[in-house]
Amino acid sequence: MSAAFRKAAKSRQRPHRERAQPAARTKLGLLEKKKDYRLRAHDYHKKQNALRALQKKALDKNPDEFYFKMIRAEVKDGVHVIKRTKDEITPEQVKLMRTQDIKYIEMKRVAEAKKIERLKGELHLLDAAGSGGGRHLFFVDTQREVQEFDIAAHLDTVPELVDRVYNRPTIATLQRETVKGPTDPTHLKKLAQQRKNQYDLLRQRIEREKAMFVISQKIQTRKDLLDKTHKVKVKKETTTGPAIYKFKFQRKR
Repeated sequence: MSAAFRKAAKSRQRPHRERAQPAARTKLGLLEKKKDYRLRAHDYHKKQNALRALQKKALDKNPDEFYFKMIRAEVKDGVHVIKRTKDEITPEQVKLMRTQDIKYIEMKRVAEAKKIERLKGELHLLDAAGSGGGRHLFFVDTQREVQEFDIAAHLDTVPELVDRVYNRPTIATLQRETVKGPTDPTHLKKLAQQRKNQYDLLRQRIEREKAMFVISQKIQTRKDLLDKTHKVKVKKETTTGPAIYKFKFQRKR
């Protein structure tokens, strides 16, 4: 065989490549490859060292050694599970904790109520858009008066100020003074948005104060149930109120 033929045959040979380790079998160990003998040797010695360390730890262990996990742990389906012990709490201690919870919730509720009153004072109970969410009713006698009714004339003001329920001066007042307050539409829109945000905040605080009141009632009910007296449930507990019980009357000496 000539040198040129051997060279051409060698160039046609495919390069040898080691097959890759499947991802599903990586947990079973390293794949036996010609070039990975160092990795397999390192992994083998690492496991042997770990086994020797565990054997030495078992030999050095004191047979009289005791720790609480020996009696608090158990094996269920091959998994160590730690038993949870019930807290030893007397009924008096539970009542005291309930009382502290009620005091804390009541303190937060009173603080929320004060914030609500302060926010109401700042808003003066105005509607969010400046034009009343409520209705202003006018009473007339005939259907003709209804059709010919002029709200500006009835309120003695100009038509441009009819929608301003919070600042609607009469014609006599306009003749003496100028209109007070912002009149620019952009400014008025900005103020209306700020007022709406404040009313949204007020609504959230009112709902939070009601929720705290319900929570305090439920805690008080659970505290009353700790008494060893005969009681009958009259109404189930709901999201808006506690359960109602009827207790047996006992005359106190």
